[in-house]
Amino acid sequence: MENSHIHHESKRGFAERKGGMKTMPFIIANETFEKVASYGLQANMILYLMTEYNLNPVSAAKILFTWSATSNFMPIIGAFVSDSYLGRFRVITLGSIATLLGMIILWLTAAIPNTRPPSCPTQKTCFLPSPSQIAILLTSFALMSIGTGGIRPCSLAFGADQLAQSKSDPKTGRTLQRFFNWYYVSVGLSVMIAVTVIVYIQDVKGWIVGFGVPVILMALSTAFFTLGSPFYVKKEAQQSVFTGLFQVVAAAIKKRHQVLPIDNIDGMYYHRGSKLATPTQELRSLNKACMITDPAKDLKPDGSAQNPWTLCTVQQVEDLKSLIKVFPIWSTGITISIAMLQHGFPVLQATAMDRHLGPNFQIPAGSFGVFSLLALTAWVAIYEPIIGRVLKKLTGKRPSNLFRLGAGLLISTGSMAVAALVESARLKEAHRTPEKKMSALWLIPQHCLAGIAEALNFIGQIEFYYTECPKNMSSVGVALLSLGMAVGNLLGDVVLTIVDGVSRNLSGVSWVPRDINKGHYDYYYWVLAIMSLVNFFYFLLCSWLYRYRKDFVVKGVDTKEYDEEILSKSRELPLPIR
Repeated sequence: MENSHIHHESKRGFAERKGGMKTMPFIIANETFEKVASYGLQANMILYLMTEYNLNPVSAAKILFTWSATSNFMPIIGAFVSDSYLGRFRVITLGSIATLLGMIILWLTAAIPNTRPPSCPTQKTCFLPSPSQIAILLTSFALMSIGTGGIRPCSLAFGADQLAQSKSDPKTGRTLQRFFNWYYVSVGLSVMIAVTVIVYIQDVKGWIVGFGVPVILMALSTAFFTLGSPFYVKKEAQQSVFTGLFQVVAAAIKKRHQVLPIDNIDGMYYHRGSKLATPTQELRSLNKACMITDPAKDLKPDGSAQNPWTLCTVQQVEDLKSLIKVFPIWSTGITISIAMLQHGFPVLQATAMDRHLGPNFQIPAGSFGVFSLLALTAWVAIYEPIIGRVLKKLTGKRPSNLFRLGAGLLISTGSMAVAALVESARLKEAHRTPEKKMSALWLIPQHCLAGIAEALNFIGQIEFYYTECPKNMSSVGVALLSLGMAVGNLLGDVVLTIVDGVSRNLSGVSWVPRDINKGHYDYYYWVLAIMSLVNFFYFLLCSWLYRYRKDFVVKGVDTKEYDEEILSKSRELPLPIR
């Protein structure tokens, strides 16, 4: 009996020692290696598809749009599975393994010639890849997207789980903040290394070595994370906030024939565990989901709901209303995703330009995206301490989230316009003097503007969703941004298909052909610029009609608690997949 008690106490002591800063090297190493590996593969992928699979730019870009859309949608599913069923540790582990398998298959496509069609230079006509060859390629992309869905939504939250065990400890907040800092810095540095070092290896050493290095890094990522398993705090899965939203929809549909009372009557609505006793009058039909029609059938003896899919709480209903209310503003983020997440065309621009820095070194075409990341990082660093304070002194109040969103949309329009002007100048130079190439350094302004636009709009979206949705839905902000990027990629595919088809019908030649000097990529950029400008005016209409939450006042908000919450949520922002 005594030995059993001692054994129980020792087990409890070991459990209490789990978590803490000792787990951070495992978690940050997992995230760092995964980011270097995955982003290192994406930067040059359009060149791989064109040179090794003989695809034209439109077909290659359509595959990349679909891959990116899937990668941005899967984190929503991953978060749901993690919260409701498997828990964060299992989802991250499975995601890491899926990503590793996907990278191994992609490496095999480079290492085994039979997995690709014959190269064009040895043939009079280029052979397209067979269905089986395309299937192998898409399988690798699908596995990496599934892996992204497991790692991206859970990694930061899992790290916070290790440090937030003692909420009464005043050091917990500072420790979490330090972890957020290290996490954010590691992600930024990882992506920069990916688009410079990994891309350079691919250019110099070829695809086999260039894809092999990410495989090794991903293997290390998976190994480091699993080695830390004995030390992790592994919280059990609970009901996801998404489940509650689905329950409201289901209950409202089942009760659609019920008649709501003219006035809200206390006691008619199920508000167990909710702060609100009666629902608001906005989107009134949803109130049927929390209306008690027959207490004997709807409620258990203890007062809880008999079936959560037919009777929801008032809070669940109001959560869904908050989400629906921000949808018009959310929709304005789709077009900027189309414009900012262009796959490969800026890389093709760079390949047709002079990329030399000195006589012996030239910048890899896929590395120009680093200027966007540098601009994004610099803007985030100076916005609050410098630009935000200056604007507050000039206007008397902190710039609203809607202001940041609009500024990002406008700058993204400028980025597309600059890209079109640079491409037009490059094309004229190529036609006038084919032997002389325009300097690729002219691409830097459009990348910098894109980075600033992303910093303003994407991070602004996170802040907007966080402040306008109830606190129990704080994680939904990242999901909404990721969903907007996914929809943007799918619509980007549609826009590219339309541009390609219409330009072929009008002139007999696509604006976006394999030979960039025979096309008009500048016209394609102008289409995106016009779409972005129209979207900006649509945003102005949506923001004019929008009404902030009554319990949240933008004017004069300057508390330390608010700033720290917003800062931590901003750092959950997934860097765009390029």
